Amino acid sequence: MEKTYDVIIIGGGVSGFAAAMYAGRFELKTLVIGDTLGGVIITTNEVANYPGFKMVTGIELADKIREHALEYKVDVDTAFTTKCEKTKEGFKVSTSEKSYLGKTVILATGTKWRKLKVPGEEDFANKGVHYCALCDGAFYKDKVVALVGGSDSAAKDALVLTQYAKKVFIIYRGKQIHPEPINLRRVEQNKKIEVINETNVKEIKGEKFVNKLILDKPYKGSEEFAVDAVFIAIGHEPLNELAKQLGVKLNGKGEIIIDRHGFTNVEGVYAAGDIVNTEFKQAITGVAEGVTASFNAYNHLQKQKEK
Repeated sequence: MEKTYDVIIIGGGVSGFAAAMYAGRFELKTLVIGDTLGGVIITTNEVANYPGFKMVTGIELADKIREHALEYKVDVDTAFTTKCEKTKEGFKVSTSEKSYLGKTVILATGTKWRKLKVPGEEDFANKGVHYCALCDGAFYKDKVVALVGGSDSAAKDALVLTQYAKKVFIIYRGKQIHPEPINLRRVEQNKKIEVINETNVKEIKGEKFVNKLILDKPYKGSEEFAVDAVFIAIGHEPLNELAKQLGVKLNGKGEIIIDRHGFTNVEGVYAAGDIVNTEFKQAITGVAEGVTASFNAYNHLQKQKEK
């Protein structure tokens, strides 16, 4: 017999646990399902733009939000959700081992790292090809590494890598990298970092581990570029499989379309965080979306009771 909840939150990041915190405050019977607790933010070294904290690590922020949520009566299942389907009473949510029934669902499934999709990337995964500077940078003390990408996240990753590597090359396809001004200044002032613009990585090569990249244009006279590792920071792809199962509408990027109240097109299904179609994706905006989703799930349940 499946256990029934007022709200099932799928996703263990800051958006999911912020939603859980408010669901708990509203005294809703609440379950959070997430195979990885913390979400993408735990791969961020310094968070300097979350109100109330001048500086906090991603892990610390995620822990604080989760601890706050668990002050209330919130259940947690550390598992991967395999299926989500509509039922007459609400929704059935399944992992590989258990199934639960929910009157409402909040999707806070987040994203995964976008792959470069070049030869050698899969072959050398975790053998010199990485996606998390904070997780894997320490393996390359006094080595030469490359980072592919030009966003603010890419710049921050490059700065993390300078704590270990002796040289960090940022390889970017555009005319110039485009981080926030403060991080652009930090990159420009860091003598360990060199930016190579208007260049793409065509292939990743090595023996047991990565030892060179093949570029689409020469750098100092050669398209072969010797490195000990390459970190890929070209954005994320939405984890939207559960949304598709439920018939939730997606935009062209595969993100869940919500209104300002967190509603999707499917009654009783809400969404929050990096998975949704808001342009500005930050921890604080995802947390706000999670809270909004819980509030409106509570209102929906109250109206159902009144019928």
